[in-house]
Amino acid sequence: MSSVLFPTSADIYLEVNGKKVAVVQSYSVVTTRSGKVIEAFGQDEPVATVNGSKQHVIELSRLYATDEAISDGINFYDLDSFSLVICKPDKRVVFSGCRWSRLEEEGTLGDTVMEKVKIVAGKRLETAVSG
Repeated sequence: MSSVLFPTSADIYLEVNGKKVAVVQSYSVVTTRSGKVIEAFGQDEPVATVNGSKQHVIELSRLYATDEAISDGINFYDLDSFSLVICKPDKRVVFSGCRWSRLEEEGTLGDTVMEKVKIVAGKRLETAVSG
């Protein structure tokens, strides 16, 4: 009998150059696509639509830097071109080419937590997990 594994915060993380730098407690993704309608002279309605580019905006809550990233002196404010990895029971979703657009920090002295981070991703790749 196989057991079903549910994702935990350790299964949602930021990666820089293949190295896990922070785990994420929760996330929400909004993907939008621009589009354009094609109109024809004398027609009341568009005759076609054309898809434009996609934009992935992701809100992350409670980021914890990994011990290795802390010892390497990670600074969330300096992160640029990183990936967000989300491991689910049947697939792995990777948002790459990420850049942060908003950082919210709360905490106490020596705390390694970034409360909320808003990022914009360049690409989304989904792969099936065999098991």
